[in-house]
Amino acid sequence: MRAARWHAPHDVRIESVPEPTPRPGEVVLRVEWCGLCGTDVHEYLHGPVLIPSRPHPLTGQVPPVTLGHEFCGTVTAVTDAAFAPGDRVTASACLVCQECSWCRAGQSNLCAKLGSIGLCADGGFADFVRVPAYAVYRVPNSVTPEIGALAEPTAVAVHACRRARLRAGETVAVVGAGTIGLLVVQAARAHGAAAVFSIEPIAARRQLAQELGAQAAFDPAVPVDKEIAAATGSRRADVVFECTGSMAGIETALRVSGKAGRVVIVGIYRDASPAPWARLQAHEKEIIGSSAYTDEFPAALEMLASGAVRGAALITDRITLEDLEARGLRPLVEEPSQHLKILVRP
Repeated sequence: MRAARWHAPHDVRIESVPEPTPRPGEVVLRVEWCGLCGTDVHEYLHGPVLIPSRPHPLTGQVPPVTLGHEFCGTVTAVTDAAFAPGDRVTASACLVCQECSWCRAGQSNLCAKLGSIGLCADGGFADFVRVPAYAVYRVPNSVTPEIGALAEPTAVAVHACRRARLRAGETVAVVGAGTIGLLVVQAARAHGAAAVFSIEPIAARRQLAQELGAQAAFDPAVPVDKEIAAATGSRRADVVFECTGSMAGIETALRVSGKAGRVVIVGIYRDASPAPWARLQAHEKEIIGSSAYTDEFPAALEMLASGAVRGAALITDRITLEDLEARGLRPLVEEPSQHLKILVRP
């Protein structure tokens, strides 16, 4: 079969590899669509970042590895009675040991041996992908394969809202209107947020944020903290989601959060940053980390099925596996204002 294999930075090759067969407790599916993620772009530019340089403790994987962790497909082979050939499914990307204290406590996203499909095991930019049965979820008949491929990033957004302890009637700000930020805007509305503000430098994304439920969208170049204060009777935001992975984004998130505000860190960071400890202490603000997901896939699929999350609005291109680099990875690097979610059909 064909697969997009990461060998080194700027070295992703379409290669012929053996078709996988399921081992005990595994499922093999034919990939219908697989989404390009910012993580794939980081690996393309700077990897190995999350790709293991030494054999991963769960999978033994080292480069080269097949990228892709946001996929939907049809089961073709199983060793688990919970699924059958022909089932349309998606899968959590998290590979876990199911034995450590974190897994036993229901916090498998913190597994002591945590890995990811598409980084620590071959992923979905291929004709077929093999996944553990514990990670597989049936996709409702009303959800198309394209939208099913968005279940994974939607689960990230749902998990962030749960980590935030978001309550109905609260005011939310979302820093960044990329794919995750726009999914968080919608998930926050679905969780009952009274108002959601989006903060994003790209005008087209600000407009889309408003179309998807944001009350207002601001360019971070303006004094956005004052704008949100004016719109909330000086309270500012009860909950802020930082989805950019940038130091500037964190600074903005802290400024627009109100007293007793909760700042949820969703973006992935490479740099350290000082924090305004005095303001955090005096205003009793909280900083909350949010990583991946645990059991949020059913809720994510329900939101996509009901239209509470409009996944189709985020898809900006559909490409073939052979075009992965030229029409997928490179445009996301060189033309970020033109793209959100690019789907790949092997």
